Amino acid sequence: MIKSYIIIAVLIASTVSSCSTKSSVDLPILGPADFRQELVDREVRNATGIHTIADFSLVNQNGQVITQDDYEGKIYVADFFFTSCPTICPMMTSNMAKIQSEFSNDADVMLLSLSVTPNEDSIPALRAYATEKGVLDSKWNITTGDKKHIYELARKSFFAVVDQGDGGLQDFIHTPNFILVDAKNQIRGRYDGTSDEEIERVIKDIHLLTELH
Repeated sequence: MIKSYIIIAVLIASTVSSCSTKSSVDLPILGPADFRQELVDREVRNATGIHTIADFSLVNQNGQVITQDDYEGKIYVADFFFTSCPTICPMMTSNMAKIQSEFSNDADVMLLSLSVTPNEDSIPALRAYATEKGVLDSKWNITTGDKKHIYELARKSFFAVVDQGDGGLQDFIHTPNFILVDAKNQIRGRYDGTSDEEIERVIKDIHLLTELH
């Protein structure tokens, strides 16, 4: 009888362990082939190997230069916005704030917002926006920078936008997508930043990644 209980306990433990492993495995590593092709820049559609976010150099709400080194070993969510946006951006920023609140005490989880109108979003404009939205400077960088660089990141690294373009004067992107990046600089999920259900999903997925971190 005792032997039977031991066997049952082992089986239960094995099942729980298997489910736990499966949950982690269910969060895939995403590359160009995993996105709708219109979301992937033509230059990288046929790229092979593990995709990682390219090096970047941006300027945040405090006038500090922010690079990939500031996110090294971090799990983070990235989005593309502009401070004067009257439509989806306020909702996206509010939802980024929810993620910030959920992980406010976890130094390994950060946020990154990139302006799609960098010529208009000056450092003072970003500072005012960050203050109004309750941004924690240690956790969330609201950034501006070179337009071509930002647009190339959106199209070739984060796969956040559908339209193609050259990052020139007339080029403009507007996307609700949130991109989840893991501690190894790999994309682990894409979410609609205007959807409450999707925000719950990204929070759940971040918790999955933190368990593995």
